[in-house]
Amino acid sequence: MKPSVFVSTVVCGLLALPAVAAAQQDQAWLKDRRYTEGPGYRVGDFELHPGAGLEFGYDSNYLRRAPGDDPIGALRLRLTPSLSFSTLGTQRREGAPAPSVTFRGGIALTYNEFIPVQGSAADRAEIQNQRNLGGTLDLALGILPGRQWSGLVTGSVARVLTAGEQGLNNSFSSADTFNRDVPQIGAEIVWTPGSGLLEWRLGYQFTGTFFESLSQLSNLQNQFETRGRWRFLPRTSLVFDARFGFINYTDPTASGGLDTGVKTSSHPVRALLGINGLVTPSFAVLAMAGWGASFYAPPTATPNAPTENFDSAIGQVELKWYITPPPSGDPSAMSLSLSSVSVGFSRDFYDSYIGTYFERDRGYAALSYFYNGKFLLVVDGGAGPILYPAIPSLAVNAPFTDIRVDASLFGEYRIKDSFGINATVRYNQNFNSQIVGASPQMGSTPANPGADLSYQEIEAYLGVRWLM
Repeated sequence: MKPSVFVSTVVCGLLALPAVAAAQQDQAWLKDRRYTEGPGYRVGDFELHPGAGLEFGYDSNYLRRAPGDDPIGALRLRLTPSLSFSTLGTQRREGAPAPSVTFRGGIALTYNEFIPVQGSAADRAEIQNQRNLGGTLDLALGILPGRQWSGLVTGSVARVLTAGEQGLNNSFSSADTFNRDVPQIGAEIVWTPGSGLLEWRLGYQFTGTFFESLSQLSNLQNQFETRGRWRFLPRTSLVFDARFGFINYTDPTASGGLDTGVKTSSHPVRALLGINGLVTPSFAVLAMAGWGASFYAPPTATPNAPTENFDSAIGQVELKWYITPPPSGDPSAMSLSLSSVSVGFSRDFYDSYIGTYFERDRGYAALSYFYNGKFLLVVDGGAGPILYPAIPSLAVNAPFTDIRVDASLFGEYRIKDSFGINATVRYNQNFNSQIVGASPQMGSTPANPGADLSYQEIEAYLGVRWLM
């Protein structure tokens, strides 16, 4: 049975987590080029790194339905060709000075095929209809890298496939998927005077999120930012990060059940100050604290009504042990070490597609280990509350809290430098404490009582990968 459009909107809104990158790059080896690239090919002054991956496995709940709403398990096939390209890296330059302009880019496409193993005939047809093609293209241009004044221009576009979100407690038409197109463009100026103890950056970033069938959720984000570091010890820096944004919805009055008097524009502000550095050659600490505020405009229909805003502390604390010590005492070079273990905690707020914002507090741990150029292991996971303010227009008159747990494991054994076999396991669960929209005024009925946001999803895949 197809749910009310209201439920679809609620579901999409309450999953407005910053998960675009994860959604468009499910595979661990696409998220970090250190895993993606092999020896590559030199073509003049450029490096080419083609690759391809094939995975087959099981997804227990691709539509992320609530436990009482018949989750559909399906076998899943993913085929991912990719190509990254860049100007010559340090190793291939053989000691030559860095060029005045550097270039790096990448493209990846992922085809998804689903074979349902449970559910009614309608459910099976619905999951089969989720077959689709997603992908990303990203480009980065560095100008005068390593000089006192330098710059960076970036751009990307992604087609993100997200068929179902938590809270979707019935099957729905494949025309109402949450697939979206996400273009991004950014630029920054970098000033590194003297010996490089000080680095200051000033930048701008635009992000568009255009839903293919839910236009009332499409939005534009413009963000101005300044960040930098001052190295006051050989291996430790004082760091700062300040951001000011503009979020506007392009067509909030479009049909789809979104209350036009609820979803409004906002001007989020964040300011953080902290320390990042090596305590010993193998241990590093990152500690940043600051303040954030959301500044939502009042609802158009009721301009005098109170508006729920975030206005509180934000920050991150992380401890990291480098199994392989970083090659430099410079904190900015620590990411060059591939093998590490880290634990941390983060607190921040995000724009929600209904109501105003939500806050996420997350403790996390991660392991990245690359042994002898042959075996790669990436493990990460986290847990914590997601806090929502009251949403009176959706019959939620008091704040409520969800608990989110996530974990993933990726392991790969490289039989040759350019060929590997891998396995991926991923777990996500949302423990919901609130039914959203459970009132006749919100369109709920005994058969469709509102949005249950809880869900559990388990994924497991085996695959092979060719990388150059």
